[in-house]
Amino acid sequence: MQQPSLIKYLRDIIIFPFTVTVIIPYFIYNKQQILIPANIIVKIFGILFFIAGLSLFLYTNYLFKTIAKGTLAPWSPKQNLVVQGPYKYCRNPMITSVLSILLSEALCFHSTNILIWTCFFFLMNTLYFIKVEEPHLSKCFGEQYKAYKKSVPRWIPKLTPYQQTV
Repeated sequence: MQQPSLIKYLRDIIIFPFTVTVIIPYFIYNKQQILIPANIIVKIFGILFFIAGLSLFLYTNYLFKTIAKGTLAPWSPKQNLVVQGPYKYCRNPMITSVLSILLSEALCFHSTNILIWTCFFFLMNTLYFIKVEEPHLSKCFGEQYKAYKKSVPRWIPKLTPYQQTV
């Protein structure tokens, strides 16, 4: 199985994270609705969440390209299970990065609608991972994934890194 082309990487980034973090927030943003305080501290936190989220997103995509030999899309088959970098601490750092970007938008634009979208996106992904992705990864990677899943939390990072047994 060969590695996906650059076109497929860009297609999948536009279909998923770009839609989730740019297109949907654009349509649900309401500048009349200001329940999130409009002050410099909130903006600074928003900028920090954006920098952290974008950095984590780029790094996790790099790991998918170089180690998994696939894209972030669910339909893109992965050749290897990624348990390096941030995946040693949390099973879903790519989604965590998207959540961080969404939270940054809610804070920077003082948007309750984007904050609600962030919560909805988190809930949808939690259900998807439990019902679809985790069973699929168990089927594809067997005991390797089961040991990883048992040792690494889905969302809240643990302090000690996962040690893969060979």
